[in-house]
Amino acid sequence: MDDKPTTPSPFPDAAQRQAAREAKRQALLRAAVRMFNERGFHATSLDDVATSLGVSKPTIYHYLGNKDQVLLECVSIGLAQLLGAAEAARAVPGRGIDRLRSFLISYACVNMDDFGRCVIRTGDESLSPESARRFRDLKRGIDNALRTLVTEAIADGSVAANDPKMLAMALAGALNWPARWFDPQGPLSAQDAARALVDALCAGFSPR
Repeated sequence: MDDKPTTPSPFPDAAQRQAAREAKRQALLRAAVRMFNERGFHATSLDDVATSLGVSKPTIYHYLGNKDQVLLECVSIGLAQLLGAAEAARAVPGRGIDRLRSFLISYACVNMDDFGRCVIRTGDESLSPESARRFRDLKRGIDNALRTLVTEAIADGSVAANDPKMLAMALAGALNWPARWFDPQGPLSAQDAARALVDALCAGFSPR
């Protein structure tokens, strides 16, 4: 018996429903993180976030949870981006300074985007004790990744420094500030600004 052509279903399948749900979650997170960055966490309510997208507050609870959970999700995304950048940098061929420079450029770019900016602008006190512990643990992973890249670059002689911990702290401090002053509407792209900053920093610790 010949198969009859099937009529396309007007109803989404499981994969389509999951994709639609994830798209809604991402839209809510992006709206929330931008408000947290612009107004501050305490000055932003979930009602504000919901209104900006024309949805109800229960919609945010449904997709993201309460305000503390929303903030933790936002900073977790930013920190995951930084960890991903560290892993990518470790695969860069060449000297230790080449891998370090690659990570520093990505580090600065993440900090100039919405979720990275949220990491820099969020203090432990904004989160519940449990979320704050999770936040600190994730940040510690970034600190360790940066310090490891610095240590390896010192070890192969491509970076001139005596104290990897101090240099890592100085680099993090310098590249955290763009989260506060970088203007995406300004004359420089995030990538160009990051490269200029990192080039200036590398000039200070490259062997003469």
